[in-house]
Amino acid sequence: MVATRSSLPPTRESVTHKFSVLRHEGYLTIGLYPDGRPGEIFIKMAKEGSTMSGFCQAFCRAFSLSLQFGLSVEEAVVRFKGMRFEPMGATSNPDIPECSSIVDYVARYLELHYGSKVRRQGAPMPMNR
Repeated sequence: MVATRSSLPPTRESVTHKFSVLRHEGYLTIGLYPDGRPGEIFIKMAKEGSTMSGFCQAFCRAFSLSLQFGLSVEEAVVRFKGMRFEPMGATSNPDIPECSSIVDYVARYLELHYGSKVRRQGAPMPMNR
C-alpha cells in the first residue's frame, strides 16, 4: 500500500480561532478542503519564545501532513487528545473549559467542530469560514 498526499488547493477557506490556555494566548487556523474537511493547521502563540513556537510549528506540520496523507480527524484526535504538558489548565473557551496541553486543546477543538460523531448529532459547522 502506497500513501498518496492530497494537497489543498492554492486558494482555500479557513477558520481562525483565538484561544488561551492559562495566560498563554494563541490563534489556531484550520485550512479546509473544498468539502469542509480540515487539511492543515497552524498555531501562532502570542509573546512566546522560540522553543514554544518551534514545537507548535513542528506539531502543526506533522498534524497537517498526517491529514493530507489520509489520517482522519477522529484518528488524529485519538492520538493527540489527553497529551499532558505545560501550559495546561483553564481555557478561554466555555466548550473546552480545561485542557492538559495546547495539543490537547487543539485536538478537543477539532473533535468538537470537525469530528463526524458531533456532525452526525446535528452540530453545525463553524460559520466564520
